[in-house]
Amino acid sequence: MFHPANTIRSLLQTDLVTAPTREALNSRLNAPPRQPTFFSADEFALLQAVCDRLVPQEGREPSQRIDIASGIDLRLSENKSNGWRYDDMPPDGEAYRLGLRGFDESAQAWFGQPFRNLSPEQQDEVLAAVQALEAPGSTWDILPADHFFEELLAEAVENYYSHPLAQEEIGYVGMADAPGWQRIGLNNLEDREKKANSPT
Repeated sequence: MFHPANTIRSLLQTDLVTAPTREALNSRLNAPPRQPTFFSADEFALLQAVCDRLVPQEGREPSQRIDIASGIDLRLSENKSNGWRYDDMPPDGEAYRLGLRGFDESAQAWFGQPFRNLSPEQQDEVLAAVQALEAPGSTWDILPADHFFEELLAEAVENYYSHPLAQEEIGYVGMADAPGWQRIGLNNLEDREKKANSPT
């Protein structure tokens, strides 16, 4: 398939990218929609709604949207972690289930509706309150809201920017790992790097 010049997708087709890197990024680019295997259907839909506010993707065609929630669900279903957590936090899976319940509790307390039914502005208000330790709900008495929010936001952003379409959006070409980087001086760019004001 042809992709426009100076895009990550065109770069992936070149020998500037090693085979393992190409395979990993193509698997993300071509991943089919998946059903949740850790979360229930309702929990997963709520997680998707939260991720849509944490990393908005307005303007993307539906087929080009990056499925952040599926990456979180897959990690938890495989019982993987980054090897650490805050000492006041439960294991990741339990924290996510509690945190999602907390979002709905806060939404119900303030607006009388589940989080998914709120307007984007109301959803943002709930998320900001969780981050600031000001959200109502009994869940936040047992789950440190600020630590949960920090972990969720970090994982959402990591899932987003590890995807080739997001890397393309910001002009990241660090995955071109075959030849190494030779031009390291100020404003001295490799041929594969996007130049200022160049067409995308």
